[in-house]
Amino acid sequence: MYYRRKILLSLLQVFDGQLEKVQLQKLLLLFSKLQQAADYHFVPYKYGCFSFLANADLGTLGKYGLVSDTDQYWKKETPENFVPALRKRDAEILKTIRHLYRDKPSEELIAITYRKYPYYAIKSKIAAKILNETEMNVVRSHIPENSQTCLYTIGYEGLSIEQYLNKLIACDVKVLCDVRKNSFSMKYGFSKSQLKTACEGVGIHFYHFPQLGIDSENRQNLETQADRDTLFRQYRADVIPRSEASQQHILQLLQEHRRVALTCFEAQHGCCHRSHLADAIKSLPEFNCKIIHL
Repeated sequence: MYYRRKILLSLLQVFDGQLEKVQLQKLLLLFSKLQQAADYHFVPYKYGCFSFLANADLGTLGKYGLVSDTDQYWKKETPENFVPALRKRDAEILKTIRHLYRDKPSEELIAITYRKYPYYAIKSKIAAKILNETEMNVVRSHIPENSQTCLYTIGYEGLSIEQYLNKLIACDVKVLCDVRKNSFSMKYGFSKSQLKTACEGVGIHFYHFPQLGIDSENRQNLETQADRDTLFRQYRADVIPRSEASQQHILQLLQEHRRVALTCFEAQHGCCHRSHLADAIKSLPEFNCKIIHL
């Protein structure tokens, strides 16, 4: 079992085997913020901090009968004690979290996380009902706003889905354009349906442009930059001329929403076709903005 899933089971265990779903997310954030290297990351969501990965892990644990859920609760179903399996530091953090927050109802936990970590309240539907005006002004100060038109490119290599989304949110990206030929990934959160759901959950429109990608068989055995350069020359010669309609569509999205990002896998844009696609879009007659590679 993944170590991070033992954290979830231990968290449920020390809170008497059951937590409201909102409580679990808030307590997990408070736990994660005390770790030296967090096992879970979070995004600002409808009711504050939310970890897509933790939610998916709980679903997986449910399939194995280790937890169950209702519309409101997660419940630990196994009698196994997972706390001894935690690292010493994490076990101590868990004890602290239980001591500090064991009697806190959901609304109070939400308020605590909003005050301690106001960034996670920026997309909340209920923040104004829970916080006073001074506290809401702090939340508002964390809202990224940028009216400048910009075309970004970003790769998800080495990032969790939450870290990735936070980079987009920080740049006030409004539209994400997936330019992979096959929008599938073994990494959680980055297959098409998962990525679309995650983006829409934080207010980012999602589009997939498979015609702008590179066939998987052509991306094999890329061992050197020379190999990549050969592939990208072929891409510019074959795919770019045949995909002007899709490039125009992205330009229209850019003109309408002002903040658009092209995405693929590679962390370094120089190792990815998205940089060459961005250059092609830049050459279109109506293009008039910056390109930034995240």
